[in-house]
Amino acid sequence: MKSRTIEFWFDFASTYCYPAAMRIEAVAARQNIEISWHAFLLGPIFNHQGWDDSPFNIYPAKGAYMWRDMERLCGDLHLPFQRPSTFPRNGLMAARIACRHASADWLPEFVRAVYHANFARDRDISTPNVIADCLHTAGQSSDAILSEASQPSVKEALRKETEQAIQRGVFGAPFFFAGDEPFWGNDRLERAITALGA
Repeated sequence: MKSRTIEFWFDFASTYCYPAAMRIEAVAARQNIEISWHAFLLGPIFNHQGWDDSPFNIYPAKGAYMWRDMERLCGDLHLPFQRPSTFPRNGLMAARIACRHASADWLPEFVRAVYHANFARDRDISTPNVIADCLHTAGQSSDAILSEASQPSVKEALRKETEQAIQRGVFGAPFFFAGDEPFWGNDRLERAITALGA
């Protein structure tokens, strides 16, 4: 029997992960599909491909298109959108927390809060106070979780998750796995869900 769980691989700096994160639960629920949340870092993957920055910064025409596309996409989805004044933002702290608490019932709400802070409110998600606010939105006390995020074991867990992403052929975000079948991009979410139900 096929797995009824979709793997959602995301980076908090990724523009297209924002709409994917905000809608994946509703899309999956319609097909009774569970979600496995996987925070990772795109930076090492871009370095692996020979890039030292986001391709949207390396190729200005591609970047200009992406920002306009995000405006259209978020408008269609009725999602607030504000182009971040810094791109890409450092999502390391948030990623460590998401990796450490991947199975927590509050994790999806935290993930959405971080994306909303970055792409709807232009807040600096690399700062502890912003992440604390996101944790509070998810109903969590922030002090212990923020302190834990700097522990070597938590850092190592995120490093291993990113290495696993590279080994499995992840080259961008959002990335989905329906079983062993890979899908890349927010616009492939429904196709990935369909693959699980086939």
